Amino acid sequence: MPTVLIAEDEPRIVAFLEKGLRRSGLATEVAADGSTVLEKIAQDAFDLLILDLGLPQVDGMDILKMLGQSNAALPVLVVTARSLDRQDLNALHQSNVEVIHKPFLMKELLRKVQALLTPSAED
Repeated sequence: MPTVLIAEDEPRIVAFLEKGLRRSGLATEVAADGSTVLEKIAQDAFDLLILDLGLPQVDGMDILKMLGQSNAALPVLVVTARSLDRQDLNALHQSNVEVIHKPFLMKELLRKVQALLTPSAED
């Protein structure tokens, strides 16, 4: 069963994400701040990271940069209320990073999750 790390500090959003992901047959773990996200990624293997950009301690954009620098193959679904500017979008332009803006529908999120978890024929 694929395991998703949910990096989100809003309890209602975490509950919503966990419920939808578990109903879709995915295991979940939660990290409410950026430091915990980095610790969990270093300790465990996850199939996907759902990442809020506005995390306490270590910002989500900094986590993305660290993942990019380490050449980590971990797929990331960025969940954000921020309007991303061109520089931000360029930083996110990697094959294993998708963005979804808050508010979103669970079916939209699940479609993106499935796409990130399913390797393309070119991989």
